[in-house]
Amino acid sequence: GRLEAVTQQMGYHPQYLDSFLKMQHYLMHMDGPLPFDCRHYIAIMAAARHQCRYLVNLHVLQFLRAGGDPQWLRGLDFIPPKLRNLNEINKILAHRPWLITKEHIEKLLKISEWSWSLAELVHAVVLLAHCHALASFVFGCGCEQDEGPGCRGSLKPLSPGNQCFCEATAGNGCSQELLRINRKRSLDSCMELDSLRERMQRIHVETEGREETRLLQQDREEGEGQEAEVAAEHRSDLSAGLSPLTDTDGEVTGATNLACYMQDPDFGYQDFARRDEDQTQVFRVQDYSWEDHGFSLVNRLYSDIGHLLDEKFRMVDGLQSSAMAKRQGCEPSVFKRGIWNYIHCMFGIRYDDYDYAEVNQLLERMLKVYIKTVTCYPEKTNSEMFDRFWKQFKHSEKVHVNLLILEARMQAELLYALQAITQYMI
Repeated sequence: GRLEAVTQQMGYHPQYLDSFLKMQHYLMHMDGPLPFDCRHYIAIMAAARHQCRYLVNLHVLQFLRAGGDPQWLRGLDFIPPKLRNLNEINKILAHRPWLITKEHIEKLLKISEWSWSLAELVHAVVLLAHCHALASFVFGCGCEQDEGPGCRGSLKPLSPGNQCFCEATAGNGCSQELLRINRKRSLDSCMELDSLRERMQRIHVETEGREETRLLQQDREEGEGQEAEVAAEHRSDLSAGLSPLTDTDGEVTGATNLACYMQDPDFGYQDFARRDEDQTQVFRVQDYSWEDHGFSLVNRLYSDIGHLLDEKFRMVDGLQSSAMAKRQGCEPSVFKRGIWNYIHCMFGIRYDDYDYAEVNQLLERMLKVYIKTVTCYPEKTNSEMFDRFWKQFKHSEKVHVNLLILEARMQAELLYALQAITQYMI
């Protein structure tokens, strides 16, 4: 059941879930440039950047099902150099995608027998961006916490009659039944909110104060302190053991730590423009956009994935949000665009036709803090934040905003990566 946490949350918006499942199934299980075991290992590498055990454990199971070498699960030192060379752009895309250059692309495409083809690299880039963004959704909606303290890091193998969300397709009976169930679940959102409120009443006031103070740190000194804290937690949280967990039958089911799947764990998000550094070149959508440039490139090098990605971007933009926008005193399209552009702004992406003063008018401070946390360092999100920062939203509306975060973040990473590939090709 834990493997279905993502689809249970997305099920509040069945049309989006249908689109998501189609893209996910194509990316992981249909014909494409990359071998199936490598796809799941790349997903493990991507999820590990954000300490997302939920996704790491899921793809460890799928990696083994696809015939992957169990030795690879001991860490990056035990995988082929070709895969290990992907670590650098994985790190950059996950935390500071504006740093990726055509030189990174060239290095991967020109390493003798370990070189990547353009098609393979595009497939890998879509996988990385997908899993980074999905980690934000997992933490933002509390799917990681749903496993519970006693279950973290260990997922049991799936029974033959049960599917995880990465296997479900829009056309099969399991997916359709899940959509039906989740439509019913959406009617129970008020009861879920009541449960969350009761849980919040048990939280100590001093704990709340500490968390709020930490999250509201905005200037450079406090930002550096937070990055140091994240790094310390990385080291502490990832320090135990290097061997995978086994269930009672001896089958590998997960990893006791995530440190073995990444290098340079201290590397994390920092504000796009630091005050004492030269202004990084702003990414202008008018010069390179998904619609005019990214879509055609990715579709040419990895057939049909562009159409599936584009459908997903359009689907999240078309979700109904009239009640949510009304609470903020604006039109639905204005509210959604404010969130989307704010997320892109944090990654240095600008729209010349948008007045960014609107962001502060549309999004209250606590909402902005939540969005930034889920987008930039999702591993710092906790289940209490989901309730505390969103009191005026229904559960389905909270999920809606997390879907906007997922898609806006994924598109931001793709824009930077695909632009670098375009520059390399030119």
